[in-house]
Amino acid sequence: MRALLTLREMLPGAFIERRRACGRPNCRCASGRPEDLHPQWALSLVWEGKPRLIHLPAALAEEAQRGVQLHPRFQQMASAAAPVPVGAQPLAD
Repeated sequence: MRALLTLREMLPGAFIERRRACGRPNCRCASGRPEDLHPQWALSLVWEGKPRLIHLPAALAEEAQRGVQLHPRFQQMASAAAPVPVGAQPLAD
C-alpha cells in the first residue's frame, strides 16, 4: 500500500532535457559548444488523444523527472495485480 501512495506523484509521458542557444550575441551560448548552451526541460505526453509538449521551469524539472520514472513502476504493479472479475462483490468491512 505504501508503494501506491508514492505513485500518486506519477507522471505519464517522457521527460526531455535539451540544450539551446538564446540568440544573444554576447551570451556564452553564442560559442555553439554543447557545454555552453542553456538547458531546457519539457514533459512530452498524449493529452486528449493529441501529443503535447509542456515546457517546465528549472524548479520543477527534477520533480517531473522523478514522476516520469515512477510510471513504469506503476505499470509493473498494475500488471502483477490480480484482475477483479466482472460482477464481483466488494469485500465486507
